[in-house]
Amino acid sequence: MIPSETLADPGYIQVRGLSKTFGETGTGGVLALREIDCTIEKGSFVSVVGPSGCGKSTLLRIVAGLLPPSAGSVVMDGQAIVGTRRDVGMVFQSSILLPWRTILDNVLLPAEVLGLDMRSARARAMELLQLVRLEGFEHKLPRQLSGGMQQRASIARALLHDPKVLLMDEPFGALDAMTREQMNLELQRIWMESGKTVILITHSIPEAIFLGDVVFVMTPRPGALHRVICVDLPRPRGMDVMGSAAFNAAAQEIRELFSHVGSYD
Repeated sequence: MIPSETLADPGYIQVRGLSKTFGETGTGGVLALREIDCTIEKGSFVSVVGPSGCGKSTLLRIVAGLLPPSAGSVVMDGQAIVGTRRDVGMVFQSSILLPWRTILDNVLLPAEVLGLDMRSARARAMELLQLVRLEGFEHKLPRQLSGGMQQRASIARALLHDPKVLLMDEPFGALDAMTREQMNLELQRIWMESGKTVILITHSIPEAIFLGDVVFVMTPRPGALHRVICVDLPRPRGMDVMGSAAFNAAAQEIRELFSHVGSYD
């Protein structure tokens, strides 16, 4: 994600003058986002970090079509986003799997909602369960899987209808440190194999750098684009990259930004 004015190519997702106010405009309203302008390239991995309450999740929900902007626009592949789209998938902090359905049936849920051909969807679901390394668990219930496995199932579900864009709202925030590192490796592999455009909201600076091509740094509320950090690290990345000089330099730059614009947690 880079400031739009630096691009000759208009980009895959274009955010122009995006602002969001909750409640009545004026003294009764809360300005959550303020005049965001940026561009997201097709197939890129974008990480978004910022202070709590800065509007990261609000931005993601506007891109998903779940919330309308108060001003400005979001254009994806030449079309303005107005309402939800079939070419966008979303993963939340909680896996939100239906406890009475098997893992396979949970992954198949979008096919039922969208009225897709179930025979083809079932074949696709089995391919995705293999992609997220859950083959052999398709007939298990969510309670029989670990938290990390449940999140992998939710990623498979989000990919079932073959969206062009995958939006992820702090998907690993509830996991322990070891599981989270493993999920970072898994997500990098899934992204590299699928070729999707990914936007990840995270509170973890190391996670943002490890996964992202760029890191989108937001200001405290009202959230605005403060800085974009380009991550110049080769892929695929192993956990050892976190000890490299380039990784630590990027982390230090982001921490210094937060020391100037407000607290980060």
